[in-house]
Amino acid sequence: MKFLDPGNPFYRPLWRRVVIVAVCLGWAAVEFSRGANAWGALFLAAGLFAAWSLLIAWRPDDKG
Repeated sequence: MKFLDPGNPFYRPLWRRVVIVAVCLGWAAVEFSRGANAWGALFLAAGLFAAWSLLIAWRPDDKG
């Protein structure tokens, strides 16, 4: 089982992929603004990983 499976049909619409990345990066900004650097770094890493998996390296015919 993968942490984030881009081959899952749930991720096919672009808007869902963009929202997932935006929520992760937005929450990282909230955590950094409140001084919680460890949580901010965690959500920043999750957002960057999601951006790579779901936006940059994503292919419509991914099967996992």
